[in-house]
Amino acid sequence: MSRFQPWAFVLMVGALLMGTVCRGQSQAAEARPSRPNVILIITDDQGYGDLHCNGNPLIKTPNLDRLARESVRLTDFHVDPTCSPTRAALMTGRYSCRTGVWHTIMGRSLLRRDEVTMAQLFRQAGYRTAIFGKWHLGDSFPYRPWDRGFEECLIHLGGGIGQGPDYWGNTYFSPMLCHNGSWEKHEGYCTDIFFREALKFITSHRDEPFFVYLPTNAPHAPLQVEERYAQPYREAGLPDNLARFYGMITNIDENVGRLLESLKQLHLEEKTILVFMTDNGTAGGGFNAGMRGKKGSMYEGGHRVPCFIRWPGKLTPKEVPGLTAHLDLLPTLMDFCGVPLPKDLKLDGITLRPYLETEQPVPERTLVVQVNRVDHPRPWAASAVLEGPWRLIDGKELYDLRSDPGQQHDVASEHPEKVAELRGAYERWYADVSQRFGEYCELVLGAPEQNPVILCSHDWHGNIVPWDQSQMQRGLKGQGFWAVEFARPGRYRFELRDRPPYVSFKLPKGRARLVVEGLLDKEKPIPPDAEGVVFEADLPAGKTKLEARHVEEDGSWRGFYFVVVTRVEP
Repeated sequence: MSRFQPWAFVLMVGALLMGTVCRGQSQAAEARPSRPNVILIITDDQGYGDLHCNGNPLIKTPNLDRLARESVRLTDFHVDPTCSPTRAALMTGRYSCRTGVWHTIMGRSLLRRDEVTMAQLFRQAGYRTAIFGKWHLGDSFPYRPWDRGFEECLIHLGGGIGQGPDYWGNTYFSPMLCHNGSWEKHEGYCTDIFFREALKFITSHRDEPFFVYLPTNAPHAPLQVEERYAQPYREAGLPDNLARFYGMITNIDENVGRLLESLKQLHLEEKTILVFMTDNGTAGGGFNAGMRGKKGSMYEGGHRVPCFIRWPGKLTPKEVPGLTAHLDLLPTLMDFCGVPLPKDLKLDGITLRPYLETEQPVPERTLVVQVNRVDHPRPWAASAVLEGPWRLIDGKELYDLRSDPGQQHDVASEHPEKVAELRGAYERWYADVSQRFGEYCELVLGAPEQNPVILCSHDWHGNIVPWDQSQMQRGLKGQGFWAVEFARPGRYRFELRDRPPYVSFKLPKGRARLVVEGLLDKEKPIPPDAEGVVFEADLPAGKTKLEARHVEEDGSWRGFYFVVVTRVEP
C-alpha cells in the first residue's frame, strides 16, 4: 500500500475545483446572451419619397424595398433639415443645436468636445467600432471620428467629396480617402468603396460585437455616377439631373443588397441590428409623397424621412406610427445592446424598444425642428413644433396633417389654444437648448495629437463662406475668421495659401495680413510667384480669433482659403 502524499491530495482537490469552476464559467457563457452587432446606414440628401416602397413610381430600389418589408418601419420619423445637425443628433441622442451643431459650415458643424458619441459608448462597452463615408462633424483634432470613439475610419473630409477640406481635385470615382488620418487612393466608385471596406471590417470582426456606421455621401451633389445607373432613367424620360440622382440611389440599393446577402453568408443576420435612414428631405427627387418642402425646409418634406430597423428573429416586421426621431436611435440601440449610459448624460431622445417589440403605442410627445443655417441662431426662425398631427411653423402657421398632409391650409385662426400651447412648448425648448449659443467650437492648434493643422475657409465664421473647391477655383471673395485655441504656448508658424500645401498654385498680387485677435497683426507683400506667405510669432495658450487676409491695392480684402498652422518645436 502506497504512502499517503499530502501534495497529491491538494492537486486532486484543486483539479476538482478547477473543473467545477470551468464548467460553471462555460455554463454561464452559454446562458449569457450575446450582444447584437449594429450596422447604421444613413444616406445623404435622399428623402422619404426617394424609395419605390414609399410610393415613388419611377425609382428602382428592390433591395431597400425588401429591407423595408423585413423591418420595423417608423412611419413618422424626423431628422434635422440638413446633414451635419442630423448627424450630431444621431451620434449623441441630443438636439443638434444643444451640441454646437446647427449648420453645415461656418464652424457650426463641429461637435462640441464635451459631447459623448454613440461610438464612444459602444467602444467603452467592448464593441469594435468603425465609420465608412461621411463624418461632417469636424476634420481636425479633437473633432475627428478617431477622436470620438471610432477605431477604424475611412472618410472624406468636409461635407462631401470635392468640398474645401477634402483632398484637392477629388471626384466620386477612385477618390483619395482619409484612412485613420492618412490620405490613401482607393479604386472604384465612392459608395462601392465604403460598402466594400465596411464588409471587410464586418468579416474580420464577425466573431466579436461590432458597431459599423455607414454614412454615404451619395446621392448628395455633385451628381456623379456611372452611366449604366443613370441611363435607364433618362430613357424613361427623366431630366439628366434627376436621372443621375436616382442612379446614385440605385447604386446604393445594389450595395445594400450585397450587404444583406453577405450577412446571410456570414451567419450574422440574426446577430445584427441593421438600421437604414436618411439625413434630411430630398434634395433632387421628383416625388415627395405629397409632402410640402424639401431639404432645408421646416415643412414636413424637409425633415420627415424613412427609418427601417431590421433584426431577424427578434423584431417582427411592422409599421410603428407615432412621433419618433433621430434622437431616439442612440438610447434605443444602447437598450437593445445592453450598453450602459452614463448617469449624468442628459438625452433628448427616448428608447423605442418597448414600441418596437410590442404593440404598445409610442407615447405622445412634442419635438422641435429648426433650420439654423446661420452663424448665430434666432428664435422662431424657420422652425417647426411637432405634436401628434399638429405642426406649428415659425410660431404662426398651424397645420393638421390628418386632413391636410400637404400643409396647404393654415388653421391657426381656428385653433388659437393649440397655437398658444405649441408656442409655449417652443419657448421652453429654446430657453433650454440655447444656453450655450454664445460659445464657439474652437479649432485646436499646436496640440501634440495633430501638428500642423490645415485651416480651411469651410470653417470660417462669416457671411460669405467658400466651402467648396469650385468656389475657390472661381476666386469667390469671402471674409471670415476662424475661432481657434492655441493648445500650448510657443512659437507658431502660419503659411497663408489659396490651395492646400500639396497643391502648387501661385497667389495673386497683393499683400498678406495675419490677424490674431488681441495678440498679433502683421502684414507683408506677396512675393512674385509665391504659393504661400509665411508669418511666425510667439503666442500664449488660449482661445482667440484668427484672420488671414489677402489685401488688394484698393484696401479691400478677402480671406485666404487655407492656413497651415504649425507649432514649431524648440
